[in-house]
Amino acid sequence: MAATIHTFPDLFQTTFEQNGEPILLKKIVIPMIQRDYAQGRRSAEIVRVRSRFLDALYQAVLGEPIILDFIYGDINAEGIMTPLDGQQRLTTLFLLYWYAAKRDRAEVDEYQFLENFSYETRYSARDFCKYLLLYSPMFLGILSEELIDQAWFPLDWLQDPTIDSMLVMLDCIAEKFQNITDLWSKLKEKKISFYFLPIKEMGLTDELYIKMNSRGRPLTLFEHFKAEMEHEFEKIDKELAERIIRKVDLDWTDLLWEYKSETNEIDDSFLRYFHFICDVICYRSGDSPQGKDQDEFVLLKTYFGQENKKAAENICFLEEYFDCWCRLKKEQTPKAFFEKVFSYILEDGKIRIDNRYEIDLLKDCLHTYFVINQSRTFSLNRFVLLYAVISYLLLKEPIAFEEFVKRIRMVHNLVQNSEDELSDSENRVGGNRMPAILRQVDSIMLSGKIDPSIEKNFNGIQIMEEIEKLKWAEKNKEKVQELYRLEDHELLYGQIGIVGLEHPEYFSRFYSLFACDYDLIDCALLSVGNYAQREKNGWRFQLGSASNQKAWRNLFHKSAAGGFECTKQCLAELLSKTEHITNQFLEEIREHYIWQCEEKKWFDWKYYYVKYRIFRPGRFGKYGWQDYEKKPYELAVMYTERNWSQNTYQPFLKEIDLNGNISRDDFGMSLDFGDCYMRCENDGYITREKETDEVIEKIEILQNEEGIDKEDRIRKYLEIVYQA
Repeated sequence: MAATIHTFPDLFQTTFEQNGEPILLKKIVIPMIQRDYAQGRRSAEIVRVRSRFLDALYQAVLGEPIILDFIYGDINAEGIMTPLDGQQRLTTLFLLYWYAAKRDRAEVDEYQFLENFSYETRYSARDFCKYLLLYSPMFLGILSEELIDQAWFPLDWLQDPTIDSMLVMLDCIAEKFQNITDLWSKLKEKKISFYFLPIKEMGLTDELYIKMNSRGRPLTLFEHFKAEMEHEFEKIDKELAERIIRKVDLDWTDLLWEYKSETNEIDDSFLRYFHFICDVICYRSGDSPQGKDQDEFVLLKTYFGQENKKAAENICFLEEYFDCWCRLKKEQTPKAFFEKVFSYILEDGKIRIDNRYEIDLLKDCLHTYFVINQSRTFSLNRFVLLYAVISYLLLKEPIAFEEFVKRIRMVHNLVQNSEDELSDSENRVGGNRMPAILRQVDSIMLSGKIDPSIEKNFNGIQIMEEIEKLKWAEKNKEKVQELYRLEDHELLYGQIGIVGLEHPEYFSRFYSLFACDYDLIDCALLSVGNYAQREKNGWRFQLGSASNQKAWRNLFHKSAAGGFECTKQCLAELLSKTEHITNQFLEEIREHYIWQCEEKKWFDWKYYYVKYRIFRPGRFGKYGWQDYEKKPYELAVMYTERNWSQNTYQPFLKEIDLNGNISRDDFGMSLDFGDCYMRCENDGYITREKETDEVIEKIEILQNEEGIDKEDRIRKYLEIVYQA
């Protein structure tokens, strides 16, 4: 039997042939075996589906009529139709016609056909439909609240999921259609219709309904999305749309199947990669996804809809972004490909990456590409790296794999050292750099060179370093692998400026040095010279740490802090001393430095730092000096990375405090003795009364003309106070 087109009202007055006999369809009944009405549910997925469906109906009422998908139903001998598929659409149409009739005060005989629609899933749903037809709302407020407030509405009806969904849908209909003044008249113009296909009597069993998706799971978000994608693509190019959908079902499903979830689903992976592709298109157009609607259906219309002049180009772009992995799969899996490029350990021919990250970039994207509350779980540095890999896979004339690894290494170095520059927000300094960054990546991956004409992309310091390394590598090809090994050191991650290119022999010595005890390295470096760096705020200084690698990374990566060249000079001097550096060698440097200071009676702050462990707590290597030049002995050892806290302390006081008098309330800057307190000032220890702040006692420290201690102030205090 062929399907015919009908509107909701005329369906009730249509004759259909059943077993050779004409049957007039008189009534539609949703049977008990059917699932509850779901289009009014409150989940995010249903809200999206409901909104799109009502948008389509709204556009049809105001403009071009719409024909909905097929509705299947069984009509019995009494003319009662039981829908096997289409219950949700029929219920929504019932509610829309009811709203229009009641709001526009239509004559009763015009909407009397609505009496022939009924629910039998529960008596409450059936009675609710009946009372709706008898009641005429005032439409002065929220429609659902007005209905619930009626005497005929028992509050236990709110426990019926079908009624609850109907109330939600009625509110949404009222909000959507409230501005159409002649809604009832427009609906009578057959603006909304659907295909109806009668099903012969088959016996209404549970098995039948499951087969017809009446009690099966509702369509997933991806299934809705796929249908909408096909619909949008067909508007652009029908042949292209057919090709894409065929690939979605076959090639792309096969690709994504390797990354399936624990429940054997790939839907989310497809949608995440779709998000990634949309963001790539957005950045390449010079824009940013920041602040834009990230709904998949909105993105579909934005980048692939008829209103986008580049829709056809974008569809082909999407196709290529999937196909490049399928072409790769003919030779090796994406996982195997990435394992040839990246590693968690030092391996010749590979790039070492942080073990916090997945080696398989595609897997990482498919599993984590979300933007939640504007916070990325797939970071921009991973985004750029994956973009670079895909740029290589898309090359029409492939480059040698070794050359690809060299180029992706350059991108990796730039990404790792451009944390502040990797931004797609117009609110940050430098604005949205992503379009320029992707153009720079294209230049590197296509030509192997950095394009200096591209402004405001990666970190400028790192760009200059990469250009210098390219020149150096051309002249020192036999030493390139040693350079790569240095780049992959866990304290450098690509930026080797602290070692430099002037002395290639230092590359391996750096590894030798930092295989030693960090505390000994710290002391040995300071014995060589003042390697501390002053941060931009002027009072906070960075030194090394016995246990925190971040302190060393901060020192070895050039920033706005002052003193990088001094750090580099001190490191070079230490590296120049021997080819193989050991803990014993570093300890000898430390001991010799202490002996030298004591021989010369030269006790500057560096002496105390190197001699006394309390100055080196193994935290973030952060120290505070309010007046470093004039008061070098008035310093604070910080426990946090940026601010003073109750755990901050003055190291001279901490060392002499044998009875636990260090004041946490004073941020460790004094010893509290009850009625009085003591501070370590630049020229000695001062004890004052708390109430009057008058000086009670001062232990002066002998200093030379340059303001440097001529005696060990810690030893002197302990001798005076504890041996008196």
